[in-house]
Amino acid sequence: MISDTATRVEQHTAPQINELIHHETQERIAAFESNNRNALITQRLKQLDSEWDVERTLQTNFAILSLVGLALATKVNKRWFALALGVPAFMVQHSVQGWCPPLPVLRRLGLRTAREINEERFALKSLRGDFSQFSDSNDPDALFKAVRS
Repeated sequence: MISDTATRVEQHTAPQINELIHHETQERIAAFESNNRNALITQRLKQLDSEWDVERTLQTNFAILSLVGLALATKVNKRWFALALGVPAFMVQHSVQGWCPPLPVLRRLGLRTAREINEERFALKSLRGDFSQFSDSNDPDALFKAVRS
């Protein structure tokens, strides 16, 4: 079965892990709500820009393991080709289903999806007031620019 791209990782994550990740995000946002310091929010937004999501982490690990498997197969033993071939199979499985063996471990470690990171980013920008000027505006280009910045 092919999963919805935006939510496929969350659909294949234990509900209690999803809830924990969501709760931690809400706590971070609530801390900024009470302080409402624009400089701190800007600093957190910069941190979010450099946060690796679960997809990027998986892609990097898959690539590294495939290259290690190839290197070991050519230098040590041909049986290492199993690693070089098995890892891309898991990558295809993850691409189609949204699940692969390392995913539960990464989610338990707190790695979030790009959508989850962007939800925090949007909430912080709203707290900072980035969208207040658009409440009566009909300028979608300006709003789009505010969301992307």
